[in-house]
Amino acid sequence: MIDIVDAKFITSAPDVTLVPPNIKQNEVAFLARSNVGKSSLLNALTNYKNLAKVSATPGKTRLINYFDITFLNRELSQKLYAKFIDLPGFGYAKVSKSTQALWQQNLTSFIQKRKQIKVFIHLIDARHTDLDIDHKVYDFLQNITNETQAIIKIFTKIDKLNQKQLGKLKKDFPDSIMVSSFKKRGINDTICAIYELLYRVNYDNI
Repeated sequence: MIDIVDAKFITSAPDVTLVPPNIKQNEVAFLARSNVGKSSLLNALTNYKNLAKVSATPGKTRLINYFDITFLNRELSQKLYAKFIDLPGFGYAKVSKSTQALWQQNLTSFIQKRKQIKVFIHLIDARHTDLDIDHKVYDFLQNITNETQAIIKIFTKIDKLNQKQLGKLKKDFPDSIMVSSFKKRGINDTICAIYELLYRVNYDNI
């Protein structure tokens, strides 16, 4: 069984030049359109209620937020250390177009340059699976990732779907993870998927 047994906030950075140094290849970046439930998922994964700030105002997070994470493989009594990165939500932030463009430039630069990122978590609202902005983000990630990096597509808020809708979602996206932070569904699957990818990276570098 894999658990996250410790998590703590490190720092916030306004752009890629001010993110904390990290020589280890163990970063996990969370990307999502505003108001998809990114902060709620981070809190559910780490079992810390207020680790990431949950806001009712879409697009309020404007910084790159870093967290230290400790995974524990209970069967092997083995720990694995990682960093979670809460990236600014893309989409309909209530700010000027110039400010929004600057955020997007910083975000794009960070994702392209930060090779320590080994897992990209792309979150999509399960009720809105065909938005152009999500297609563009996923295509962008596929174009910039290398052989040491992976993308996990996660659909959030599945508790808002009925059984027929959820069944169709699983059929349409069989390789994705379905989660509900509110109902704690898919949380263990997400933790295990991230751990396995990070463990592979660390093991290959030994």
